[in-house]
Amino acid sequence: MLSPCPNIVIILCGNKKDLDADREVTFLEASRFAQENELMFLETSALTGENVEEAFLKTARNILNKIESGELDPERMGSGIQYGDSSLRQLRQPRGSTAQTKQQCNC
Repeated sequence: MLSPCPNIVIILCGNKKDLDADREVTFLEASRFAQENELMFLETSALTGENVEEAFLKTARNILNKIESGELDPERMGSGIQYGDSSLRQLRQPRGSTAQTKQQCNC
């Protein structure tokens, strides 16, 4: 295993997917390396944008799943993650969309 910390989230991104003819590492080699080292893997292209956003979303989903399952605790010092300051958070809505507010239970 590549990482000494079992709860760390690492994604291996094979960039320059758009230059398939110039590749030095095959998809299979990279995929096998990622699997052997318990890494997520995506091929991306910064030029075309292919899978770039997906890499961030996949990583964030994995972190959230680990928080929800109890594997990661943002409250624990040294966990590598923390909750942001709630007073600084803002919900961003795409332009032209109507914001729907959810009522929170203060039980």
